Formats: sequence, structure tokens, C-alpha cells
Amino acid sequence: MSLPIIPFAEGEKLLDWIGLTEALTAGHKLPKAEIGDTFLYRGKDTLLSRSAWIDGMGIAVKSATIFPDNPSLGQPVVGGGVNLFSDSDGALEALVDFHLVTKWKTAGDSLLGALKLARKDSRKILIIGAGTVGRTLREAYGAGFPDAEFTIWNRTQANAEKFAASDDKMQVATNLEAAVKEADIITSATMVTEPNLKGAWLQEGQHVDLIGAYRPDMREVDDEALQRARIFVDSFDTTVGHIGEIKTPLETGAIAREHLLADYYEPDKMKRTSASEITLFKNGGGAHLDLMTSRYILKQWLAR
Repeated sequence: MSLPIIPFAEGEKLLDWIGLTEALTAGHKLPKAEIGDTFLYRGKDTLLSRSAWIDGMGIAVKSATIFPDNPSLGQPVVGGGVNLFSDSDGALEALVDFHLVTKWKTAGDSLLGALKLARKDSRKILIIGAGTVGRTLREAYGAGFPDAEFTIWNRTQANAEKFAASDDKMQVATNLEAAVKEADIITSATMVTEPNLKGAWLQEGQHVDLIGAYRPDMREVDDEALQRARIFVDSFDTTVGHIGEIKTPLETGAIAREHLLADYYEPDKMKRTSASEITLFKNGGGAHLDLMTSRYILKQWLAR
């Protein structure tokens, strides 16, 4: 049997958002992943490799090349792939498109958090950020909350209007504060360093999903939002010491470590306890989630 090479378009046809959340849930019942990241540089160009090893699932090495000047050559900025290795003998089992894994891992992570933490009757979902991730969140949340109506807010309104133009369940918000106050779920995918989501705007019963911040200098919400909410993360190992959303307020004393209530490895604690509380989830997107997602993709590919 030849080595499976799974491209984006052909692989995506086989995938289902709820099926992925089930695969992520099952993956967290296995032993905790060993994770490692490496970076190599040549001027402004970068090679990033993220690795994860889960006993009982295998190994994934997700490598990305980031070449900022590529658009001038008619090429995408980011390229890459995922090498998936056997758990039993370490043999290479598949090569999976980088963008396919990243898309489904990122939004699937957030959807699983919302299915666990948001009110089941949530019907108004606000997406902050009209980029590629924002569009994927519309797909994922639409599968998890099929009766919901969506609102999009973007710093550049024209991009929000373009996003909403072909979606009859999508409205455009011109005032972020007003849109936040009306939402049941707020999902944010912006790469900002100064928070644009204020805790003073949050209402009882809301769920806040934070995706955009991935560096120590990035934050999407202010201290008050964290202080008013019950806080959860996908993995303590990949968020607490690495991402400004959690790292900075811990260092300043705005929140304490005990404010972080659970991650996916503690499923009994990862839940809403009342209809009125505000829940907040930080999507850190670690390599272990790339491994779980790649396994799900390969399973669907082989079963096609």
C-alpha cells in the first residue's frame, strides 16, 4: 500500500465538525502528550516544527515554512505539511496538508470548548475578525449550533460586509460593544496586542472563546474580562507560560493560577455550573491537537 498523501480539497470533503470534536474528546482520554517546538531562521524567513507524541496514538511532526516575501513571487506566505508516524513501530503512515490540519484543529478546538461551556440554548454568536479563521469559525459553530444566527465585526468594516454578503444568517456589526452585549457566544480571532474586548461589556450567561493571541505580547481581552469569568484552557502546558492572554495577567497578579479551572485533560471540571455565569475559553492550539486532528483525518481518508 502506498503512503497516503492527503491534500486539502480531497481531505476536507470527508470531514465533519462534530466527528472531529468526538475525536478530540477521545484523544484526551489517552496519556498526556509529550510536546516540543523548534524554530529555525534565515533572515525574515522561518521554519517552525511542532511535534507531539501520544502513547496509544502515535507521533505527528507539523512543519511550516513562513516566507513573508512570497506574495511578490505569486506564492503563499505559509507552506508545510504534517508527518504522521505509527505508534507501534514509528513508521511514516501519512503526509497531510498543513492548511487542512490547521484549519480543522483550530476551529474544532474552539467548537469543543463551546459545546462543553456555552449554554445549550445559545442562539446569537458574534465572530470578531473577518479573516480566514473567522470564516472557519462560522463553519464550525454553524455545525455545533445549527439554529444560531451570526454577527461579524471586523476593524475594517468592508471586510466584514464581504464576509456576510453570501450568508443569510450573518449580520454585520458596526459597534463592537453593542454586538458583544447582545451575543450568547463571542468568538474572537484577532492578532492584537492591546485588548479590544472589554470585561465591562460582558453579560451574564455568555461564553467567550479566544483564539487570536499566540505570542507572549498578544491579548484579546482585558483583565476585567478574566476576573469576571470562569476561565478554562485547552491545555495548561501550551497556554499558561506561553501566551500573553494568560501569561501576562498571571505575572501582574490580575488573576491567580487557581483562576484557571481546567483543561481538556480534566473533563469532569470542564463544564458550566450555572446559566448565569460567564465562561471563558483560551484556545492555545498545541501540537497534541494537530496529532489528534491528523489521526481523525487519516481515519476518514482510509474509510472513504
